[in-house]
Amino acid sequence: MLKAPRNKTITLSKKEQDSLLESAIILDKKQAITKINDKIIWQDTFKAIDFMPDKCIDLMIVDPPYNLNKSFGSSAFKEMSNDKYSAWLDSWLKKTARLLKDNASIYICTDWKSSISVPFVAGKYFVLQNRISWEREKGRGALKNWKNCLEDIWFFTKSKNYKFNIDKVKILRPVLAPYKDKRGQPKDWFQNNENKMRLTCPSNIWTDISVPFWSMPENTPHPTQKPEKLIAKLILASSDEGDVVFDPFVGSGTTAVVAKKLKRHFIGIEKEKEYVAYALKRLAMAENDDSIQGFSDGIFYHRNM
Repeated sequence: MLKAPRNKTITLSKKEQDSLLESAIILDKKQAITKINDKIIWQDTFKAIDFMPDKCIDLMIVDPPYNLNKSFGSSAFKEMSNDKYSAWLDSWLKKTARLLKDNASIYICTDWKSSISVPFVAGKYFVLQNRISWEREKGRGALKNWKNCLEDIWFFTKSKNYKFNIDKVKILRPVLAPYKDKRGQPKDWFQNNENKMRLTCPSNIWTDISVPFWSMPENTPHPTQKPEKLIAKLILASSDEGDVVFDPFVGSGTTAVVAKKLKRHFIGIEKEKEYVAYALKRLAMAENDDSIQGFSDGIFYHRNM
């Protein structure tokens, strides 16, 4: 079936999928960081983590299954009680602690319901720094409840010594009150063509994110794909070029792709072969296109362009 002219969703043929999967790796013994850097590991996270070296990760970004019924390729996640979900989180999260450098940062994505468990579980191993809440434009309406358009990202660090590059994640916004100093010069703003603009520090409430949809070239069939712009903020804030970014549930590869575009190393783990193939295809596409929608020339724009 032909796609509509504006439909830019990435697709894969069976032949292309099989060819891409040849570059994925499977771990069966302890590996040095040089063997797994810039690789997609096609394996269950619970198994692969055991073969990774100690203190090799600068930044971990995790987008685990939320506590709801959801299908992911050939597998499915079933909703459970908060206690059981917390135990599930703990079963793999405690394994990641040894992988992180002492100054590493951790971001854990959740929805409102799963958020109940995250600070209590992750707080046993890491230092809680903040909670980011971001507006997800998509969402189904409900007749007897509020429309769910909010997700959280919990920000932890391995210790009290960590990186945070505030100047890398400031947002360009229009100035509502363009004050001038005593010399008549702009005070904390500048003229940008016909507009008066200011670079502002980001808060922990983000309303400038667009969820991938069919007309965006980063879009894939993955049901819970995160926007590249969202992940770019986390990577730029909490890592430097050349650092290693790890995602134990990499899905269709957004964390790995953005890390590559921003000149970081990446390690991603995913057990669904379809999503592994999409991740590998997106990584190949990033060789020729390192653009990130809503981010240009080192500036995050208030809304995606």
